[in-house]
Amino acid sequence: MTDLRTRLRAVPTLTGTPPQFDPEQAPDTPHDLFVDWLLTAVDHQVPEPLAVTLSTVRADGRPNARVLILKDVTAEGWQFSSTSTSAKGTELAGTPYAALTFYWIPLGRQVRILGRAEPAAPEDSARDFLGRPVSSRAMASAARQSDVLDDPAEIDAAVAEQTERVTADPGLVAPNWTLYTLQPDEVEFWQADPDRRHVRLRYRLTDTWTKERLWP
Repeated sequence: MTDLRTRLRAVPTLTGTPPQFDPEQAPDTPHDLFVDWLLTAVDHQVPEPLAVTLSTVRADGRPNARVLILKDVTAEGWQFSSTSTSAKGTELAGTPYAALTFYWIPLGRQVRILGRAEPAAPEDSARDFLGRPVSSRAMASAARQSDVLDDPAEIDAAVAEQTERVTADPGLVAPNWTLYTLQPDEVEFWQADPDRRHVRLRYRLTDTWTKERLWP
């Protein structure tokens, strides 16, 4: 019987086909390059190109991570949303520094964003909430995310109740719904190479953005 390590070593890695990328021609800000890479992923029909891993810090100092959906990218930063009472919301309230990681496998591209996550203005959070489907709004309104679930039937009852409320009042906004903006101070663009001579370009923010090539 083949041991697990041997089997894992046989699994192909870095199977993507990276597009042309010349770091010397990269724009002055990471936002512009990110949008270009994101739209390239969309145009190449990369599955779920908006999926991103959000890493936060728990109260005990241990890292925590989960995959969520990117909402927007502006000059201010990268936006995602959640309830402020969720694990991620509680962790961001305690330690606002976080990281986002995108990995578009078919293109052999990865982007890492580090910075501080700030809650958006209430009206922006409300607009984000109201742009969600009714089922998503009902689930968010019923949210007890990460609480222990003793009986799955509790979910059905809570969602049914909130669906009725949302349907009766289309302008209803969950009070804890929050749109966050990760304001970056460091962004790295990584493009794979089958010989492990990966191309890495890092942007660091001081007064302005500085671009640096990194060793693979």
